[in-house]
Amino acid sequence: MDNVIDFINVNRDKYLEELKALLAIPSISALPEHDADVKRCAEWCADEMRRIGMQNVKLIPTPGNPVVYGDWLGAPGAPTMLFYGHYDVQPVDPLNLWETPPFEATIRDGEIYARGSADDKGQVFMHFKAIEAYLKQTGKLPINIKIILEGEEEVGSANLDNFIIANKSICAAAAPICIPGRSAARSRIRRSCWRR
Repeated sequence: MDNVIDFINVNRDKYLEELKALLAIPSISALPEHDADVKRCAEWCADEMRRIGMQNVKLIPTPGNPVVYGDWLGAPGAPTMLFYGHYDVQPVDPLNLWETPPFEATIRDGEIYARGSADDKGQVFMHFKAIEAYLKQTGKLPINIKIILEGEEEVGSANLDNFIIANKSICAAAAPICIPGRSAARSRIRRSCWRR
């Protein structure tokens, strides 16, 4: 693990710039005027998943925003973990309460401030970087991984149930690890996986 941690430390500044780019996308799912931004954020996540070495990456359409899916299944006989997260964010009003613009990531006292830095882009990004570092340093992961990112968590995950029903094989044989999000969405993912 030392070489993986060293890789992360060496790339810290690069990772920070990449995170700022993700946080700059105003993927506000509750506001129709940001529909293109939400889709752009889904594409950013898919591109990043491909770049770090995830496989079978695709945008899966729903009646609303697409689900981003990717996996790495190169560890035969090892467990499969399913990571759930979301790439959409809440509206930023009232703007006058922000010390800095919500989509311009700012570091103050060692903390990063931007809409989505904590819920949920920051956590999604952290998982991407851990996977990237591990693959770059070892060439493989110790377990199989599936990632599902939705773009409607901040508006109630209206299409998540039907997505899970229509894509049962994605959750098959996976133990869920949920990146923090709405408890109802996490529960749906857990129930879907644990029924297998």
